Amino acid sequence: MNAPDASLFSPRRTPLDVAGWVRYFQQAEIPVLASTANTLEDLRGNEDAVDARMLADVISADPLMTLKLLAYTAGLKNSGRRLTDVETATEALVLIGITPFFRDFGPQPTVEQHLADQPEALQGLQDVLQRAHRAGKFALSFAVHRFDHDAPVIHEAALLHDFAEMLLWLHAPHLALDIAYRQKADPTLRSVAAQRALLGVPLTEVQHALMLAWRLPELLVRITDDRQESASQVRNVMLAIRLARHTAHGWDNPAVPDDVRDIAQLLNLGLAPTEALLREIDS
Repeated sequence: MNAPDASLFSPRRTPLDVAGWVRYFQQAEIPVLASTANTLEDLRGNEDAVDARMLADVISADPLMTLKLLAYTAGLKNSGRRLTDVETATEALVLIGITPFFRDFGPQPTVEQHLADQPEALQGLQDVLQRAHRAGKFALSFAVHRFDHDAPVIHEAALLHDFAEMLLWLHAPHLALDIAYRQKADPTLRSVAAQRALLGVPLTEVQHALMLAWRLPELLVRITDDRQESASQVRNVMLAIRLARHTAHGWDNPAVPDDVRDIAQLLNLGLAPTEALLREIDS
């Protein structure tokens, strides 16, 4: 990856603090994957045959569309239509209804169109999305093994764990590329340090503030908060994210044995059975 050329981008004024970044992202449209947009349009054409589960399967496969739906549903509280908290895409669709969903969500802008002239940024975003999907798969499997009745929310929390980074690739790609370039040039540079240097704040703080501003489900906010790492559900998500990061390019990362040890403790399994389970999940 080459150093990004700032002249290629025309970003809005860069925020300086958490509140500024929250406003910046709140004002921005969130595009979704082209595959999601296309499938939603196919389903729109056959709306009478669509049910909440079918639609939820499409939406929950796309972290960005999931985020849009949950934020929208939370916003219904102000209109008086929201009767209870919803924690998953399926629950949101049951609350909204199929016809109102298609009425309120027209044809979606796509990630591929949004970053069409910025291939490095598109690749950076796709890397984050791929990591999110692998983390979600790990997190769900851990939760099922632990007989956690909140397994669907834990899966969703892993998918959305890095959504602020996704938004940065979409709406401030020059900064996302600069962070990636600096970390590639200096492998010891931690993400938080690079983010503080270039954004003024860590993305985790921006993300937490965004979740509160969008009034996302309380359980989802709590599970996604790494500061609560002693809680088993939070640890479930954190370990899934860690393993997805460390195995993004294979299983020979020197950090993987520590991940296996900690996951074995979470699942109350031996090291060998845990490693076998993890490789089976990843396959």
